[in-house]
Amino acid sequence: MPLADDQARQIRFNRAGDFHGSSGPKGTDSDEVRARILEVAEEYFRRIGYGKTSVADIASELGMSRANVYRFFPSRNAIKESICRRVLNGIAEVAFTIASSNAPPLEKLEKLLTAIHRHCKMTLLKEKRLHDLLVAAMQENWPVINSHIEQLVTIFEAIIREGIGMGACKIEDPAEAARAVNTAFIPFLHPILIEHCVQRGEDTEAALREQIRFIQKALGQSDYARRPAGCGPGRLTI
Repeated sequence: MPLADDQARQIRFNRAGDFHGSSGPKGTDSDEVRARILEVAEEYFRRIGYGKTSVADIASELGMSRANVYRFFPSRNAIKESICRRVLNGIAEVAFTIASSNAPPLEKLEKLLTAIHRHCKMTLLKEKRLHDLLVAAMQENWPVINSHIEQLVTIFEAIIREGIGMGACKIEDPAEAARAVNTAFIPFLHPILIEHCVQRGEDTEAALREQIRFIQKALGQSDYARRPAGCGPGRLTI
């Protein structure tokens, strides 16, 4: 079943909070200029990398002065963090879409973890320069990273609470369980660890399936999976 309305509202609130917050002029026209600056910046980041992209490059592409760019973003770092936020919002959108589906809770969790890992892995393989931006954000502990992790934990917790209500999860503290799921998932989410595994030719999806089985059992999925058909909201063989 879909997330409860209050759960969905909380996740949407968290997602919306990451789309805004840039300093500078306010209003529709200003929002359009700010969005255009980010579009151009992201194009440059994809093409030559964030390290080689200057504010002068962005300003020149837009036909404006550097000073005008700084009216909307106080620094080059603010632009980098905003692009990082856009990339991470793509991950959060994948997670939210799956969490809002009608699948049984722990099936949703499995699909969600798998989809996020594949999304992160494809960013490495297809958009290496954006992947490098995420690596820098992780290494330098940008605030947007903590916000993103909080988003994911909120989504994990909402699914676990749904699972408790349907008898699929057998834990007492859904918030603690959500944090534990996030910790167990780090090797399949962290860009540096994913890159390390890919370079070594490791089968990350096989390892992820094993980790998901571990998470499901920890949440009570092993008993849930053995229920006869028709005795619960869904079955998931492990």
